[in-house]
Amino acid sequence: MTIPRANSRQKRVVIVGAGFAGLTLAKKLSGKKFQVVLLDKNNYHQFQPLLYQVASCGLEPSSISFPLRKIFQRKKHIIIRVTDVLSVSPETNTVHTGVGAITYDYLVMAQGAVTNYFNNERLQLHAYSMKSVSEALLLRNTLLQNYEQALSAVVMEERLALLNVVIVGGGPTGVELAGAIAEMKRKILPKDYPELNFRNMHIYLLEAAPRLLNGMSAASGNTVLEYLTGLGVEVQANVSVTDYDGERVSLSNGNIIHSRCLIWAAGVKGKPIPGIPKEAVTANDRLLVNSFNQVNGLTDVYALGDIALMQLDNLPRGHPQVAPVAIQQATLLAKNLEHVVTGKTIIPFNYQDQGSMATVGRNLALVEIGKIKLKGFIAWLVWMLVHLMSIIGIKNRLFILINWVWQYITYDQSLRLIIKPAHKIKNDDNETNPVPVRTKPLTGL
Repeated sequence: MTIPRANSRQKRVVIVGAGFAGLTLAKKLSGKKFQVVLLDKNNYHQFQPLLYQVASCGLEPSSISFPLRKIFQRKKHIIIRVTDVLSVSPETNTVHTGVGAITYDYLVMAQGAVTNYFNNERLQLHAYSMKSVSEALLLRNTLLQNYEQALSAVVMEERLALLNVVIVGGGPTGVELAGAIAEMKRKILPKDYPELNFRNMHIYLLEAAPRLLNGMSAASGNTVLEYLTGLGVEVQANVSVTDYDGERVSLSNGNIIHSRCLIWAAGVKGKPIPGIPKEAVTANDRLLVNSFNQVNGLTDVYALGDIALMQLDNLPRGHPQVAPVAIQQATLLAKNLEHVVTGKTIIPFNYQDQGSMATVGRNLALVEIGKIKLKGFIAWLVWMLVHLMSIIGIKNRLFILINWVWQYITYDQSLRLIIKPAHKIKNDDNETNPVPVRTKPLTGL
């Protein structure tokens, strides 16, 4: 595929992925020195920290998504292609995509991470993950559809399996989702489904480590445990899932939980693209990079964010896979690419930790910024402000704020819609009709 350059001196930077790292880098390189080709399988940027609110009926997907072409409408040197990246050929500086081959001067891998099921095929088949807007919508549909089916379930064991929710992973995603579903159980579901006894519904949060929120202090881990227990979430630490067949969750302690909805938030791994040397790919499928984010063994190929593993003496496992790391790496790489072009010295990456935070529900949150530790209502306000200001677009911020204020005043989440995907099939008259299709099959009642 031929993409013309504005002039012969213009360097082309191909960016794979429009997450926090890819989007930040594209914005920083929007001057005339570089032509940026931004590749992503979606035509929008999604704000992953709030995916759990889409899954729990708190926000519409459009509130946390922003069209890429809208962001770069006035940037003539940024070219967007919605496609899959099939492979790379570093020896010829070429990226092979679904729309053709694209040459580059510099290649930046910023495709993020995918859910890690630790090679358990049954978990991958039956469990629900939450790494994208479409997965969050599928989870929302599943939760609501399960309640609808529970109304018709004759056998009590089957009804309980439809009501129960199991969340695996005690990090911020698991904690926040558990709190959101617990609040739905207390304030919303009994009014929507008066025929169901939600005292029989159990929300389990399972963590293989000794405590929750391992990325925060032990005190915060204890506090979040108190919050969740107060909301009725049944937290089990030092417990892992060994198997799941879609209805029965088998635990490492020998116990069985009956649930039609197991949500997997227990880890992520990289998704390297074919063509990258094997010696640069770790066991967790991340890409080894040096202190300048260059992929090991390659000169003009870089990796940013969740896919990148920069091993340092004080960080043998690399930096935390969070948005601030991706944004800071992208900001520095933009400067370094400018320095490379102008012959200046490039600068090694030094992460500035901006703190950690997690929310459990209404007036319940935790914030750690250096020695400052907040909890409760004040932490909840800080959490909302930080996330609100991180969203792209004034309109999106306004919609999210309105939703949050409405939920706070009314204790209600108004987006409880089951939106099923559909495809068209031809009937006998050669006409096409939309037919709803379940992404994951459910057994009959």
